[in-house]
Amino acid sequence: MRTIALSEENVYEGPLLLVNAGHPIRTGGHITLVPLEEDGEVYLEKKAASLLGQLFETLRCAGLIVPVSGYRSGGEQQRIYADALRDNGAAFTEKFVAAPGCSEHQTGLAVDLAQSAESIDFLRPSFPREGICGDFRSRAPKYGFIERYGEKKEALTGISHEPWHFRYVGYPHSQFMQDNNLCLEEYVAHLRFYPYRGEHLHIGDTEVFYADAGQAAAGLLLPEDCTQISGNNVDGFIVTVWRRSV
Repeated sequence: MRTIALSEENVYEGPLLLVNAGHPIRTGGHITLVPLEEDGEVYLEKKAASLLGQLFETLRCAGLIVPVSGYRSGGEQQRIYADALRDNGAAFTEKFVAAPGCSEHQTGLAVDLAQSAESIDFLRPSFPREGICGDFRSRAPKYGFIERYGEKKEALTGISHEPWHFRYVGYPHSQFMQDNNLCLEEYVAHLRFYPYRGEHLHIGDTEVFYADAGQAAAGLLLPEDCTQISGNNVDGFIVTVWRRSV
């Protein structure tokens, strides 16, 4: 066992960050970005990109599914938002484009995908529920990805249904969210029922729990080399422990 102390800055780092209008992304964190395709223009955070590439290889969907948008800088998100307002109006933009500073794309953990076509809508690419896109959607949780903005979740996410927008959160969180029809807002809230000093959530071979920033600053007693810690971008941490190693 080891004791790990975490700082307030760590609350804003990791794959399980909740980013929305109420919880903007914090600037200053380092992200290692890699292109999704050789000489490509769409980038993702390194681990997310690796797992998305593995999923593409499993499905043999290169050329059938096209990455449309991945990481965006704050300036790029500002431009996209302003262009959407000008071209489509406020009602459309509020539904489908996050305000600058509130976009998951700025984390490098989100990707918009399209079914390959001669013409692809950048803001609302076609990604149907059948065929190769359906196969991708069904397998995505095994690789740590969720369909971030699901149907009937608009009141929670603040964004309309976007079947093309996928977010890396990591496995087994992705599978639990899929199996229980939870969006990220619901999952982060759900984990508060599983505190550091209390009953933990069991997902397969893992234990998951929430630790507030104060507890984490004082130090968390955790197993060696079998733990993932992610900030939630709100007020604490989501800790994943592989039980077989405990």
